[in-house]
Amino acid sequence: MASEYKNLDEIDIRIIQMLSENARQATSTIAAAIGMSAPSIAERIKRLEESGVISKFTVELNHELLGYPFSAIVRVKPLPGKIHILQQRLIEMPNCTQCDKVTGDDCFIARLALRSIPELDEVLDKIVELAETSTAIIKQSPVDRRLPKL
Repeated sequence: MASEYKNLDEIDIRIIQMLSENARQATSTIAAAIGMSAPSIAERIKRLEESGVISKFTVELNHELLGYPFSAIVRVKPLPGKIHILQQRLIEMPNCTQCDKVTGDDCFIARLALRSIPELDEVLDKIVELAETSTAIIKQSPVDRRLPKL
């Protein structure tokens, strides 16, 4: 899967936008909205996948309805010599729904799904001997996950 596919035309952009809103919609629905045949749209989607522009189709879950009404962002600064152990611990932590390795004072930014505020302490106790942390409880997400400008 090469990353050389960079020339998106307006049709590709519309396909990506529609799939980002609902990845399960039928190719025929996309085709009708764009004014092309379903086989043509299917071929374009296949090309977008093969080129790596579309890397996966996924589902977005409502954590609150699954029993995780709280979310937190934790900035994580490993103690000396602990970065690899810490990274593995974050990978294995079921409450960690996303983690980015970043530049700056911190090495990781982790997003946690929590059943309760006290559960936050239980989760952080698993990494306290490996890192310093700074935590923020998420109150609201005014900008949800979205596509960059295409």
